[in-house]
Amino acid sequence: MEVLAVFLKLGLTSFGGPVAHIGYFRREFVERRRWLDDATFTDLVGLCQFLPGPASSQVGFSVGLLRAGWRGGLAAWCGFTLPSVLLLLAFAMLAPSLGGPFGAGLIHGLKLVAVAVVAQAVWDMARKLCPDWQRAGIAVLSIAVLGALTTVYAQLVVIALGAALGLVLCRTSLPASGSQRAGQEAAFSVSHVASIVSLALFCALLFGLPVLTDLHPWMPAKVFDAFYRSGALVFGGGHVVLPLLEQQTVATGWVASNDFLAGYGAAQAVPGPLFTFAAFLGWTIGPGLNHWAGAALATVGIFLPG
Repeated sequence: MEVLAVFLKLGLTSFGGPVAHIGYFRREFVERRRWLDDATFTDLVGLCQFLPGPASSQVGFSVGLLRAGWRGGLAAWCGFTLPSVLLLLAFAMLAPSLGGPFGAGLIHGLKLVAVAVVAQAVWDMARKLCPDWQRAGIAVLSIAVLGALTTVYAQLVVIALGAALGLVLCRTSLPASGSQRAGQEAAFSVSHVASIVSLALFCALLFGLPVLTDLHPWMPAKVFDAFYRSGALVFGGGHVVLPLLEQQTVATGWVASNDFLAGYGAAQAVPGPLFTFAAFLGWTIGPGLNHWAGAALATVGIFLPG
């Protein structure tokens, strides 16, 4: 209960993106409660940046895991995630009834906020991640490939291509940072069997779900596959997940573009991880799926890979 209570408080008060969340975690667990020392916390952050999925949620899960085992990890995830999930579901329920000038103005304002936030995120990431011609070239090539390929496996092609080009072109321009070294040295009390089973399940779901949904286009399976793939192909979390979610929901006709932008704007106004935007999208998906089932499948699907 201690872990759940602490993370519930953080889930209600942690505004901002993953970097801000990690700052809140450090202040709470290293400086205030002393659950971890600074070196261990740095190990966790370095490892979680290396893994796919929302980095701040993974750090929180890891802190709960070290504090109280698997139950602590689950309690940490629930406490940090549920407040924003419930707030976004409340917005999804109320949005259709927001008529008149006030409702139209509110929705339009959220769309404008979403556009501004995305533009700022793209600019900030471009400056930080593309400081030289090698990485800028990889980014431009990735954009071109994604523009030309619209298949299910387009993101996998781009990730593999980017990794290969990065090994060739960027090896000397990327000095190993302390957090990267820490991530390589981090160790957890998890058995080898559990690790192998987890990795096998990750790969089986990532590559098996698209095949299954092609053979049997059952709507719940298609929704879970779309959000699982989005969570499995994003590193670092935050705004990086936006284009994947847009391709999986708007491009497929599941969610209207206006609803997508309004929900993304609302996601900026609530505390907790940005990945809970998936709950709003799952609720909003059209006929063929119950609202609550859609929200649950989307939320579990996008967080499960990490």
